[in-house]
Amino acid sequence: MLYIGVDLGTSAVKLLLMDGGGKILNIVSREYPLSFPHPGWSEQDPAHWLRETVAGIRALTDGFDASQVAGIGCGGQMHGLVALDEHDNVLRPAILWNDGRTAEEVEYLNAVVGKDKLSAWTANIAFAGFTAPKLLWMKKHEPELFARIAKIMLPKDYVNYMLTGVHCTDVSDASGMLLFDVEHKRWSREMLDICGLREDQMARVYESYEPVGTLKPDMARELGLPETVKVCAGAGDNAAAAVGTGTVGPGACNISLGTSGTIFITSDRFGVDKHNALHSFAHADGSYHLMGCMLSAASCNKWWMDDIVGAGDYAGEQKPITAEKLGRNHVYFLPYLMGERSPINDTDARGCFLGLTMDTARADMTQAVLEGVAFGIRDCLEVARSLGVDVKRSRICGGGAKSPLWRQIIANVCGLTLERIESEEGPGYGGAILAAVACGEYGSVAEAAGKLVKVTGTVEPDPAVAARYEEQYKRFKQIYPTLKALFPTLNG
Repeated sequence: MLYIGVDLGTSAVKLLLMDGGGKILNIVSREYPLSFPHPGWSEQDPAHWLRETVAGIRALTDGFDASQVAGIGCGGQMHGLVALDEHDNVLRPAILWNDGRTAEEVEYLNAVVGKDKLSAWTANIAFAGFTAPKLLWMKKHEPELFARIAKIMLPKDYVNYMLTGVHCTDVSDASGMLLFDVEHKRWSREMLDICGLREDQMARVYESYEPVGTLKPDMARELGLPETVKVCAGAGDNAAAAVGTGTVGPGACNISLGTSGTIFITSDRFGVDKHNALHSFAHADGSYHLMGCMLSAASCNKWWMDDIVGAGDYAGEQKPITAEKLGRNHVYFLPYLMGERSPINDTDARGCFLGLTMDTARADMTQAVLEGVAFGIRDCLEVARSLGVDVKRSRICGGGAKSPLWRQIIANVCGLTLERIESEEGPGYGGAILAAVACGEYGSVAEAAGKLVKVTGTVEPDPAVAARYEEQYKRFKQIYPTLKALFPTLNG
């Protein structure tokens, strides 16, 4: 049988076709627009997601026996607010994960309602990207539209609804709304009350690997697929990517170096960091995970290379950074180009170089950018270690992970053995795996990931280099606290 994995991203939807043995047969990508109607706002029209997903599936299966498609699984951008009226029409453009309009609502939730209560109810505190602050913003600034809300959905869940007619979500994506009781995997009555919502306005919650329904007849005809195709609940993009990298089962770890950066650590037990420096979410395999999210990771290097240096040869720029230079750089870089989420939760934080001298070379600054992101990942890892999580190995994926130098730096900064995997398709591959489980091809997510995800290489930390980076990390940790009070004044 064949399975379709959907990666509903911020700028494009990427789809892949996988056979039952895990082989990727075809990949299609379709872009859609992103709107910034005001400074700091970020919106999309959900109709674009559906249009490009449908067109993408038709292109994906062209030349293949569509009757063999058994299931569809979607991994998608998290936190976005999709509000539907009583006729299931979209009320307004979706407010996305990277939208920054909710500063007042976040302050209200964290300072007035209180972080302790939020953490007790949802296992997390408020962040600007989460869904609950967006709803409070809508309630205040668009009360007429807010009063017409009949259903609240997340981006990938809207696509699943249009495919099946079922208002559904999964536990991993729901965890990022600040409306979900993560420990007990149910909607938080306290948070619904605070936001002025009823439980019947929320979607039904499924485990990520559970089927939510089959294709509606009209949608099956439009896609050219059988009506028997099962659609599973899917997962938030990070949980789906974790499945796609085989990061399942207790104590597994994945580092993703995409536009943003994440460190994703699984656990069979629910747990919350007392400072809420890491997110505590449900995982797509039925368990839980801790996640640190850096807002700028590979995008830091892209900004440096494309906008500042003006060089498209990333590997060439890294060539002068030889092994003996690792852990000996006198330049430091704070990777907070868009503020930061984990572990400092500071929207005012900004990026900076520190330690420049007359003999500083361009390669030193390139190295500092790579090291600054690695130190930021280490910050999140240290929070997990403070909770007694003993991480020794990690998978690594994302565009930044293609750099051998960057992998070497992260291995030594974090003291981890890093494993590269055969497929780099992350959320899409994870979605296809979840679909295969939903259709009974595999008995569990762990079984499927264990059989399908293959490690192709490892990077071991070098004790001498790791020791040098240990001293540098101690200095890096002092930079943000020293500058913290200055950042708000720089931002006006």
